[in-house]
Amino acid sequence: MNRHRSALAAALLTAVAGLASAHGAQPAAAHRTLAPSPNAPHRGTVAAARTPDHDPARDRAVAALKKGRDTAFRAERAEPTHNWWGVFPRPGTHDGITATHTVDPSYRVSDADNFTYAPTTKAQNSCMEVVTAYWNSGNEIWAWDWCGSGGPAKTVAVDADFKAKYTQPAGAELAYSVQLVRDSASRNTWSSYLYNYRSAQWELLYRQSGRDQSGLDHGWDMFEIYASVNPSTGTGYYCSEARDTVFDSSAIQLRHNGTWKPASPSDAPWTDEHPSGRDFLCPALRFVEAGADDHWTVRQ
Repeated sequence: MNRHRSALAAALLTAVAGLASAHGAQPAAAHRTLAPSPNAPHRGTVAAARTPDHDPARDRAVAALKKGRDTAFRAERAEPTHNWWGVFPRPGTHDGITATHTVDPSYRVSDADNFTYAPTTKAQNSCMEVVTAYWNSGNEIWAWDWCGSGGPAKTVAVDADFKAKYTQPAGAELAYSVQLVRDSASRNTWSSYLYNYRSAQWELLYRQSGRDQSGLDHGWDMFEIYASVNPSTGTGYYCSEARDTVFDSSAIQLRHNGTWKPASPSDAPWTDEHPSGRDFLCPALRFVEAGADDHWTVRQ
């Protein structure tokens, strides 16, 4: 996800700097799944995780993410709108992050230029970002490598096996839990995990060491889009395709000095206190600060 972020680094950091004050929390969402303990056993690996094949569709998508725009896409079309909203854990506040994210197996993306990454999470200087990735080749969980060549180093299809092992009901939605932790400061070694509710343990998704190449010194847990306008509706394609989808991140916790605690206004400010759906090509979109600042919801 080197994509547009390098070019937007200064703007992102400026946005974070201006959000130091605490914001009043809005009412919590009606439902949230029971989050596992961050200190639950860490054993085994995610058996379904695979290194993705270099098929043309995936290679084209990865090129778009890394460069911001793939020239193989239709040149006459405007570049997709890139926007995001959520919390940005501050530099020096954490060496681990965990959260419980909703996932909608029924959401289908039709247009090759459009991606919804929601929720997506990364710790400060972590070697991977774990993404709920909706794109026109399917719905997947990605471990995006920030310390290597870039791109999804491991992918897990959101299929029946994934739902059975890694999700729990969250009201009318399904949710899975993710964790990123730094194992070694000297080598900047990071591990990412998914929680297996069937075996009641965290399973390794991806481990990597090296230098974080994101160009950003903060983390994030956020809703993010690359969206273009559907000429038949005048709004983003995803606005109608995800009309019934709830994007929710709850139980966001940061690890500092070996202790996990909920994200708060002082260490994980909102990217924007009053975002507008129009800026996301979807006027009906609502952004709910469901916690302070450990829970957010985006929905229509």
